[in-house]
Amino acid sequence: MQSQSLAIETSGLTKQFGKHRVTTKSVLLVVDDSHDVLDADDWQVSPCPPFEGIRLIGHRWDPKTYHLRDLLVRNQVRYQWLDIDRSEEAYQLLAAHGQGTSPLPVLLFPDGSWLADPTPLEVARHFGLKTQPQSPFYDLIIIGAGPAGLGAAVYGASEGLRTVLIEREAPGGQAGMSSRIENYLGFPSGLSGAELTRRALLQATRFGAELLFPHEVVRISVEGSAHLVHLADGTVLRSHTLLLTTGVSYRTLDVPGSARLNGAGVYYGASMSEAPFYRGQDVYLVGGANSAGQAAMYFSRFARSVTLLVRGPSLVESMSHYLIEEIAAIPTIRVLTSTRVTEVKGETSLEAITIANTESGETQELPTTALFVFIGAEPRTEWLAGAVARDAQGYILSGSDLIRDGHRPPGWALDRDPFPLETSMPGVFVAGDARLRSTKRVASAVGEGAMSVLLVHTYLGGM
Repeated sequence: MQSQSLAIETSGLTKQFGKHRVTTKSVLLVVDDSHDVLDADDWQVSPCPPFEGIRLIGHRWDPKTYHLRDLLVRNQVRYQWLDIDRSEEAYQLLAAHGQGTSPLPVLLFPDGSWLADPTPLEVARHFGLKTQPQSPFYDLIIIGAGPAGLGAAVYGASEGLRTVLIEREAPGGQAGMSSRIENYLGFPSGLSGAELTRRALLQATRFGAELLFPHEVVRISVEGSAHLVHLADGTVLRSHTLLLTTGVSYRTLDVPGSARLNGAGVYYGASMSEAPFYRGQDVYLVGGANSAGQAAMYFSRFARSVTLLVRGPSLVESMSHYLIEEIAAIPTIRVLTSTRVTEVKGETSLEAITIANTESGETQELPTTALFVFIGAEPRTEWLAGAVARDAQGYILSGSDLIRDGHRPPGWALDRDPFPLETSMPGVFVAGDARLRSTKRVASAVGEGAMSVLLVHTYLGGM
């Protein structure tokens, strides 16, 4: 999408913004495909206030610091990043708070409080999020806050079901990490995954859905007519029905050095928290599907060059046509097909990658500090082993996929076949990418989430 610009000439315009007066001669309003940016040729701001928000202090290449940065960004928390290896202010702030010897990363809050090397749950509690269930019993427990889970939360709560949504990391799932979703119905200019997630969360909470972040579910069980959800901290939630919307996670790159440098130059997913660090640098992305293409578009706003490494002979089979055309129109993005990464190199952080052409066998070593990986996904369902039926890859079976040679699944005690989206455990449903034969699109995941609520009503009506 081409940016549109509108220049407005002013004559010494002065505007009051809170305690500050801003004077400008001219303002350029730039509207692009992601957000509105205001720029000016002569800004005068007085006084210049010190930063008074949340600060994150850590080592640039520390995986724990990266994961905390990513957690804050995915939960849409604004903060100031200070690299302990380059910022004198970081040392001064730690000393002032008496944290000179604390383990990093450290979060400093405006009220003077701090957290050293915190867990996601500790961060959530500090922000005042609800981390414990507010009800002894629910009509619907949703596990996973991707598009399917968010869709189900909106429809379930709006229809009067006592609904709670549990997420172990950050709302939005893989879609929430997308820099741009351009083919979602009703948004002709597209929107970011973060914005879609924010709007969905507002809808869900407005209708009364309860949100429980960040918690990991370790198993599910049945007790009489109740379904039990067991959390990692020992908490147990009870409900009439469950909906599994755990989604999928990116496959890891299985080459020498990749595990050691995970979070220190090798990243999985868009990792939008990292994009500003690579302004004017050369960035490499592995993958040929829409997620990789959208990431390439996003990083091209910052990096000097973006190279998309694609194992297949072209993008046609794996990427949407509109996205292929948009990538071709950006001169700083290049696509290398029939290419795979064979090694990543570096001591404490990524320094270079080795790539090979799958047709000629030719290899090449490329210096870089950033490799973002989008090489397919796999379901997060290991914790469901023995509870619901899955295929060999871990995808959850439901509906007609549970019927074998005219027989219902083993242990099925009801005098009916499983409903569509219902798993081998009656009253437990599945929607979104973790379901076998699902369509890997945001719209279809939201639709399945909405459909599951209708099925929950049908199940409750037959109890």
